[in-house]
Amino acid sequence: QVQLVESGGGLVQPGGSLRLSCVVSGSIFSINAMGWYRQAPGKSASQRELVAVITRGGSTNYADSVKGRFTISRDNAKNTMYLQMNSLRPEDTAVYYCKATSYTSAYWGQGTQVTISS
Repeated sequence: QVQLVESGGGLVQPGGSLRLSCVVSGSIFSINAMGWYRQAPGKSASQRELVAVITRGGSTNYADSVKGRFTISRDNAKNTMYLQMNSLRPEDTAVYYCKATSYTSAYWGQGTQVTISS
């Protein structure tokens, strides 16, 4: 089992920045990749959008909509993954979820709300 706890969401003006954190615990050795997803207002869980992913080897990939603005990273010593979000836009408003995947399972955090509004 893997447990994920996100933090760092909030209300920010357009153009602002936020850094989300996801603390991982449990069977960390089984994780192959981790990522950030977001669920926009009015969308269902099945419509969550991949924002960024980082593999065990450190490779990263981003949604086109966030390339150049968001950066995914991790600190293995702290068992924590981050999402640095810059130049935030109203359309970035969503609940952001942390996800971890192994060969057999996928685990989700509880989500953290990010609201971009003036």
